Amino acid sequence: MEKEPLIPKHGGYRKLKSFQVAQLVYDITVRFCDRYIDRRSRTHDQMVQAARSGVQNIAEGSLASATSKKMELKLTQVARASLEELKLDYEDFLRQRGLAMLEPSHPALTRFKKHKPQTVAAFAAWIEEERQRNTDGQGRTETRKDIRIDESSVPVSEGPCQSLSSACLAANGALSLLNLACYFLDRQVAQLADNFEKEGGFTERLYRVRTANRRTKG
Repeated sequence: MEKEPLIPKHGGYRKLKSFQVAQLVYDITVRFCDRYIDRRSRTHDQMVQAARSGVQNIAEGSLASATSKKMELKLTQVARASLEELKLDYEDFLRQRGLAMLEPSHPALTRFKKHKPQTVAAFAAWIEEERQRNTDGQGRTETRKDIRIDESSVPVSEGPCQSLSSACLAANGALSLLNLACYFLDRQVAQLADNFEKEGGFTERLYRVRTANRRTKG
């Protein structure tokens, strides 16, 4: 029977799907905030920090798993909470500007999921493709022009848009990725909780290793 290691393999967070999607969301959020949120706005910093927190806590939790499964579980839940906060910020952005919040079955999001963008460049290319779909035969864009907006100056009562601007597409694309990241994290938390319940943490492992060593020497 293979001997149980006191310090198990840990730190493989870069291979986690939750980390990969959260990292893409972070990169997209930095780009989104620089383009569509006033840099002086508190919302700008909060969104970027929430996105960063999601990435960092997944990584820290993975590293902490060496000696504390409890800490790994806690930090993974913190990451999940940070991304949920970011989801609300994107939803607020759409609602306060009267921009459409697309259903998952919307053709634009269906094409987005088919593309499976893994970089900011691929994400931007999807937006450009969707914008081209909304261009009339004379080369004019049917959507209203995107501008950098100070969210404090936009009335909540502004009417809903009839077409999809770049800001609208970017926010909806980010939300789609956030839903995916949260799905992966929910599964990850459930698996961690199940393992912790069955196997315990570092203290229980230390006891098992010591017991096994005594038996071997005996």
